[in-house]
Amino acid sequence: MKPYLLLLISLLIPGLAAAHGVETGKPLPPVFIANEGELVMQHETLSYQRWSSQSLTGKVRMVIHVAGRLSAKEQNAPLIAAIQQANFSRSRFQTTTIVNTDDAIPGSAIFVERSIKSSKREAPWQHFVIDSSGVAQNSWQLTPHGSAVMLLDARGLVRFARDGALTPQEVKQAVALINQMLSDAPASSDAALSS
Repeated sequence: MKPYLLLLISLLIPGLAAAHGVETGKPLPPVFIANEGELVMQHETLSYQRWSSQSLTGKVRMVIHVAGRLSAKEQNAPLIAAIQQANFSRSRFQTTTIVNTDDAIPGSAIFVERSIKSSKREAPWQHFVIDSSGVAQNSWQLTPHGSAVMLLDARGLVRFARDGALTPQEVKQAVALINQMLSDAPASSDAALSS
């Protein structure tokens, strides 16, 4: 059976691939993070800016929401490795990692933020959002202490959502779906404006 068909079946059966408050075929429920927010780097200087889930259009996107805990980060490490190996075009695909530091082991949030800042310096094109109040987790009704993955098409519509660790088959399905969405989406005419 083709991976596309398996993914289609899993998307049509409610609950098989759904994060709690996220529905396929619709935009993510709106989230606005004013406290901390997106980590941006300009001229080697890191700062924060407000972030909104409404900004998740224009590219195929993988949104990873993760508690500020190592165990949560490890839940979807196989998916992240598969995405890195696929080497998708940065002008057409973007990963946004939302780290819920409100859901960190007490006293560890500062270390989590240092790690994120280090990752941003190593890969400045990556989007990292610090959610120090748990806004996204609450709005999207995600499981505490865990990791969730949402795949969005270029219009910002959810095409896949999973709260928890993906199985090896789901990792393959997610990569196949991203490939499909990239082949369906028009190429960006100005990659510099679509980050």
